[in-house]
Amino acid sequence: MRRVVVVGGGASGLVAAISAARNGAKVTLVEQKDQVGKKILSTGNGRCNLTNTYMGLQCFRGDDMSLVSEVIAKFGTEKTIRFFEDLGVLLKERNGYVYPFSDQASTILDALRLELKNLKIDVATEQKVKFITKRNSGFRVTTDNEKFDCNAVILATGGKAAAVLGSDGSGYDLAKELGHHLSPVVPALVQLKGQGEYFKQIAGVRTQAKVSLYVNQEFTASDVGELQLTNYGISGIPVFQISRYVAKALYEQKKVYVDIDFLPQMDEEEFETWMQKRILNHGGKTAEEFAIGLFHKKIATMLLKEAKIPPQIVIKEVYEEKIHKFMKLCKCFRVTIQGTNDFEQAQVCAGGIKTTEVRSTMESIYHKDLYLTGELLDVDGMCGGYNLQWAWATGFIAGENAAKGK
Repeated sequence: MRRVVVVGGGASGLVAAISAARNGAKVTLVEQKDQVGKKILSTGNGRCNLTNTYMGLQCFRGDDMSLVSEVIAKFGTEKTIRFFEDLGVLLKERNGYVYPFSDQASTILDALRLELKNLKIDVATEQKVKFITKRNSGFRVTTDNEKFDCNAVILATGGKAAAVLGSDGSGYDLAKELGHHLSPVVPALVQLKGQGEYFKQIAGVRTQAKVSLYVNQEFTASDVGELQLTNYGISGIPVFQISRYVAKALYEQKKVYVDIDFLPQMDEEEFETWMQKRILNHGGKTAEEFAIGLFHKKIATMLLKEAKIPPQIVIKEVYEEKIHKFMKLCKCFRVTIQGTNDFEQAQVCAGGIKTTEVRSTMESIYHKDLYLTGELLDVDGMCGGYNLQWAWATGFIAGENAAKGK
């Protein structure tokens, strides 16, 4: 019987352990925290958006995407759904997003833990791995108080996001000591810090908007959704979707700004026509009154101030150039980005161990029987269940191949 040690008890590690045990291996799962799967509990705002019915390559990012296409072809949405249904989890789908029917991430973790127990997988918690040593017949995994000899090792340590939940970046060092190379690691799916005194005035507001990113004045990415305004910058799904490009650009010391369109439902021509009618019908109102019904009051006040339109002036008496300035700000409000929040606030990382150094079996090209999975690798997904899908898929494939010695 082959012995497999899985280092890391997160999403990919749990599935890797289960997959290896189901394929006949004697499995030990080593986790540095006091219990496995802590990060799973925080996914999907505690509801665990575990995959998505739309599974395109464009939903993932990384320096080399050939591995992603191979992995998702082997273990995509359907296999993920079948895997969890086989564990007894009732699922539901909402706009393509797949959740446990209970809307509780704990349901997913409980089902995985129960399967560990059913398969008699040894779980060693509160043990931080210090070294992984290649031996003639496999590997020795050395923790701060124990040694584990095995035929195969699966590195499923995660990245650097949310270290308090277990991902502290130590897996990168373990992989590098075994000959692997690292693409620069930066926070992803994270909030952005903006330049401007007005953020304190609009903090706490949520609004539909389109956010477009420019790096060195070149358009890079955009997304539409609920924008959250904070006292330091911007947050929300559309911000998260572009944040990995922001973090990479800032790491490379490039200039970054975003343009916010507070009225994405209208193009510029439609908005101008609408504004002309509004001025014709409500020209006797003050600027402050004129803006009522257009935006959240805090946003309206901020935009009027930035356009240098006094709130008490009658709108039909405002110079045309200031009206145009106000309109431009509504459709293209520029924010210079100074940074991102740090790894502790990030949901995932961008960067990691180069995917060109891993086969489609998840085996290292440098060492037979060494496998790497999940966020440790230079692959990150959009919001919508894609990062968990990558974790489940790479974990399952690694576990199956580690058990079989392929």
